[in-house]
Amino acid sequence: MTETPNPNIVDADTLTGEMRPIRRAVLSLGSNLGERLASLQGAVNALADTPDVWITEVSPVYETEPVDSPEGSEKFLNAIVLLDTTLAATRLLDRAHAIEDAFGRERTGQANAPRTLDVDLIVVGDRRGHDDALRLPHPRAAERAFVLQPWYDVEPDAVIPDTGAVADLLEAVDRSGLTKRDDIALQMQ
Repeated sequence: MTETPNPNIVDADTLTGEMRPIRRAVLSLGSNLGERLASLQGAVNALADTPDVWITEVSPVYETEPVDSPEGSEKFLNAIVLLDTTLAATRLLDRAHAIEDAFGRERTGQANAPRTLDVDLIVVGDRRGHDDALRLPHPRAAERAFVLQPWYDVEPDAVIPDTGAVADLLEAVDRSGLTKRDDIALQMQ
């Protein structure tokens, strides 16, 4: 069983002495352009190399049909990364965008456009965010089998705050376009 870190347990910065809570974060990775698996592995490696981020689990990889994407979009590879972090949610989002940019992500403004890499924050501790830049928990995570199934695989008792248990949400979504890829796997550093 994976436990959500207690927000009352803190990490002290060794230089400043600043106390920061350790939070559990769930990130969703996806790619449907270029070297999909290499992009996902690169994202895992980049997250592992991020100061104040500790990866605890990486899910199996799923191949999925595009959801609400432009016609002709290729299939995605998707995975979930569980991590502990003392970074603020906004700093973790900045890091996610920097990783996407490093892998050639182009932001066209078109919703659900094909992409070399997508790194979404699904949950960061019990943080709630409702502004344009950051919405937590992720507003569509509870509707997406490509988020729920890999998350369930690594944390079957997970809960999306204010929404419900991942296991229950998974039962309610269409999983027909989801295929577990046992022939490939992401490695933790």
